Amino acid sequence: MTRLLASVVSVAEAAIALEGGADIIDLKNPREGALGALPLQTIQQIVDFVDGRVPVSATIGDLPMQPSVVADMVRKTADTGVDIVKIGLFGQDCHEECIRALETHTARGIRVVAVLFADALPDFGVLTTLAHAGFHGAMLDTADKKRGRLVDYLPEGMMRDFLLSGRRLALLTGLAGSLRIEDVDFLASLKPDYLGFRGGLCLDSDRNAEFDLARLREIARLLRECNSPLREMA
Repeated sequence: MTRLLASVVSVAEAAIALEGGADIIDLKNPREGALGALPLQTIQQIVDFVDGRVPVSATIGDLPMQPSVVADMVRKTADTGVDIVKIGLFGQDCHEECIRALETHTARGIRVVAVLFADALPDFGVLTTLAHAGFHGAMLDTADKKRGRLVDYLPEGMMRDFLLSGRRLALLTGLAGSLRIEDVDFLASLKPDYLGFRGGLCLDSDRNAEFDLARLREIARLLRECNSPLREMA
């Protein structure tokens, strides 16, 4: 089953996401980069508002690949009570060092998801390292939202390879990256655990604009259709 992840910036947007049928509420600040972080106080407020009705994830920001910096921010974000903490594997260096620095966090139950960027030639071999370090999952996204979408960078075969490898390693898998309503049917057919949306849920597909409840409901409806057992039998 493929679930809907909706990225929000406020309690008001979280309320719309719940009303519209989001399965996971993701907290990030799109004005601060691909994985821009919200203030910890805001994260705490949204966690309190959602009150366990659906899982909540939060990004730690577009941080440099410095193990101590990443590990400290993962701890602070986890302390707000979110269910999942998301980190970006930016650039090409120090990924393994940052992953290892988080082993103590994952060992004590913090669920960490690593984000790989399709526009940065990701190495899917890192999935094995993530699994060995106790990570909860991995997802594909895009770092530069102005230059292209996930489907512009990766062919179907590479996305299938990513998802298959993740499933074999028991990692939660997700796809995101300026996704639109018209991407739902195709991407859901690849069977990721979730599809992540921000701009596709906003007015004029502007990730910095206000949420459009109608768009959210339509994407949720399409995903329900894709997940239907009757669809599988057709």
